[in-house]
Amino acid sequence: MKIEAKLARSRGLRGTVSVPGDKSISHRAVMLGSLAEGETVVENFLAGEDCLATMKCFMEMGVTFRGPEGGSLIISGRGLRGLREPCKVLDAENSGTTMRLMAGILAGQPFFSVITGDDSLRSRPMGRVVEPLTRMGAVILGRNNNTLAPLALRGGNLRAIDYISPVASAQVKSSVLLAGLFAEGWTYVSEPSKSRDHTERMLKHMGAGVEVRGNRAGVRGGGPLKGGKITVPGDISSAAFLMVAAAVTPDSDLTIKDVGTNPTRDGIIEAIHRMGAEIEVSNTREVNGEPVSDIRIKSSSLRGTVIEGDLVPRLIDEIPVLAVAASCAESGTVVRDASELKVKESNRIAAVVKNLQKFGVDISELEDGFLVRPGNKLRGAVVDPGRDHRIAMAMAVAGLISEGETVIRDAQCVNISFPGFFDVLKSVEKE
Repeated sequence: MKIEAKLARSRGLRGTVSVPGDKSISHRAVMLGSLAEGETVVENFLAGEDCLATMKCFMEMGVTFRGPEGGSLIISGRGLRGLREPCKVLDAENSGTTMRLMAGILAGQPFFSVITGDDSLRSRPMGRVVEPLTRMGAVILGRNNNTLAPLALRGGNLRAIDYISPVASAQVKSSVLLAGLFAEGWTYVSEPSKSRDHTERMLKHMGAGVEVRGNRAGVRGGGPLKGGKITVPGDISSAAFLMVAAAVTPDSDLTIKDVGTNPTRDGIIEAIHRMGAEIEVSNTREVNGEPVSDIRIKSSSLRGTVIEGDLVPRLIDEIPVLAVAASCAESGTVVRDASELKVKESNRIAAVVKNLQKFGVDISELEDGFLVRPGNKLRGAVVDPGRDHRIAMAMAVAGLISEGETVIRDAQCVNISFPGFFDVLKSVEKE
């Protein structure tokens, strides 16, 4: 059943809120908890559609779970060699993280498996993980010369490699490192710039041998992973929508508690600070290897900026809502080096441009990004996000600063990463 969300111009966002657990970390907790010895307790687990798809895949391979109830998930790990051959095709649904990281794990298994996804996921590039995993010794077949799902894998007997990735991608890096758990010796991945490092941090937290030097990360194969407790911080990608909403909505003063501020993910903080946002990061501490902070942000007069280079991998998922911030700035904003947005849940460059133009924003598409020229007042629009959760939430933020009503069609797609998003917005809006 499709649900519409309707938004009107906001009078301000005030209060203290939390956001759901980090999606990337929740995925990895399920995967590594399933491969660990003993029980793993995951607190603040994100029970979004993508992470539940990962759980279902491991259930098909014999892993048992209790929960998630009240954000708590208990995983009975089967060890590195304990998964069983699935009798069904594994379904990653809409989750690229599930498919690409699972491919690394399945490549290490001495059995046959097939993994697929929905229409969107079956059109997204998988050759970037198939190529290194094949070099490690896995046999992988797929559509379009083994570059598109479904993927059929015959794993086992992997060899360690020293892989130089042509793209800075946490999914590629993680897929190879996870496969490296099943190879003898050290497996390394080097990237042109450092992508998010949640996999390396969690592997180390669970007892694996891990080496990190600059843009190069390695894992030692064969060693057991140890179950334990993992507390998932709030997702900074989810917090970003509230941060921008508070920055652009007049008379706002919002605090977001317990947000993950991993330095490979905090580009949104740097970007909006550069744009002039009044933002304060406090109470920073470390929780199971991940930095966590409280973030306070107030309504601000913004200026344009340039988003490019090494900053892009640190905020790739936040670029759609940064475009909304740019529409309120006093000068122009350009985003470059963001071609990766074209192969997300949708072509997010095209989706951002098309939908913000409906609001009256002067935005034009570039080959690897977009250009926003400020000055136009936003007017309410009807948005079809194409089942892309981040497009839906970004356009909802635009609706908060637009004259007239904004309608987000297929609004339930936000449940992929931020269940209850519209309720949270409503809870902090001034009457």
